[in-house]
Amino acid sequence: MLVDLRPINPPMALVCSHDIAEQISKPTKLFPLSVPKSPTWRHMIPIIGPTSILGREGVDWKDLRKRYNPGFSPQHLWSLLPLILDKMEPFWNYLDQFAASGDTFSLETLISNLTFDVIGAAVMEVYLNAQHIDHLKQDEVIRLFRELLQTYNDDKNNLPWWIVPLTTLKRNRLAKRIDMLVKRMIQQKYTEIREEAEGNRSRSILALSFQDTETLTPQLLSTTSDQIRSFLFAGHDTNTSMLQWAFYELSRTPRALQAVHDELDEVLGPDSDPRAVCAALARDGEHLLLRMRYVNAVIKETLRLHPPASTVRMTAPGTGFTVSAPTGEEYCLDGAIMYSCQAIIQRDPAVYGDTADDWVPERWLGEAARSIPASAWRPFERGPRNCIGLELANLESRVIIAIVARKYDFVKVGLGESTLDEKSLPTLNEKGQYKVKSELYNVSHSEDDVQVGGRDDDED
Repeated sequence: MLVDLRPINPPMALVCSHDIAEQISKPTKLFPLSVPKSPTWRHMIPIIGPTSILGREGVDWKDLRKRYNPGFSPQHLWSLLPLILDKMEPFWNYLDQFAASGDTFSLETLISNLTFDVIGAAVMEVYLNAQHIDHLKQDEVIRLFRELLQTYNDDKNNLPWWIVPLTTLKRNRLAKRIDMLVKRMIQQKYTEIREEAEGNRSRSILALSFQDTETLTPQLLSTTSDQIRSFLFAGHDTNTSMLQWAFYELSRTPRALQAVHDELDEVLGPDSDPRAVCAALARDGEHLLLRMRYVNAVIKETLRLHPPASTVRMTAPGTGFTVSAPTGEEYCLDGAIMYSCQAIIQRDPAVYGDTADDWVPERWLGEAARSIPASAWRPFERGPRNCIGLELANLESRVIIAIVARKYDFVKVGLGESTLDEKSLPTLNEKGQYKVKSELYNVSHSEDDVQVGGRDDDED
């Protein structure tokens, strides 16, 4: 589908096929690192900085990926598990308070704050205090970052700067202050890293990226600040969205929730107290988390149905980049924005059948999973430029679901809430989910209002 956005933007080719999306993301002779990013990413510069790994190309991108790949490798991330677990207690304490009071609250706020704390710990080994109930006691970076993100909530504010000059000025002012604060953190951590004893090295991703660095030059400081801001944005946004949807889908799909309970009982034992779960994960987290196959299926299915982002690529006119349609025709997409829309690609009935629009974690288990082409699931994109943080996001998600899923029952309030019968009980539809008053769909920066109830440790 071609959408003409001129004169505001170049025309856009909406990619709805996983085959064509794969042609765009895979390396070719013309583009060994896959098709370049569209310049439309630059409206995100106030958030992620001008040298962000999300927008760099060629040698610049390769150098950045090489610098940070070791910190995001699965082997290194397991060493960060204690740092991640250390941030969980404030989260479940808030859930305990809401379960006791029965008050409605925003799950987005709690998860967003938690993910900020986790990323701060994993990336820099700093305490951002993002989960403090008094936002004035949160680190200034978090307060300013959230204020900056709010300027992107309205799609009209993503127009060129000359159409929204006041919003652009506000973004630049906030970005300048955030950049200064992040650079100050980096300088402090670099000094600490240089002074650390051999046997007491920091495990943070930032520390690993500095392991062969003799001098923190102004250029390296600026580039590092942009990467830290990119990790804060992308990491917090992805998991905040996914976990809200996962708990919502579990709350309205009793068979899936029971399957999660059964698996966690088998893997972790019957004690669902968050402290006991954290203690078990601290002792043997790598082995235990890898056994959570149904939990992993919940995460994959949630990311399939509710992907947090897409990818946008572009080649200059005259480049000669073409894609082949399943019918055999070839199309030259030079000069057009190539928007691979995961929300459409990952709901393709030709791949996912009659249940393409349904939340079915079981499709990722056993023989059923082997029938799904790898290119048809791409929430972290594919090819050389797939998301560097996908393993961290998956680790954090599994930990949070393992800690929360058995102890608490979530009830959606407002849009998407369950329809109750004459006995005030939810009723199942033909798909095995509770009937709802209105269907939810994904929008940017949505907030889910929920009520939460606590479970007794010995409850089935």
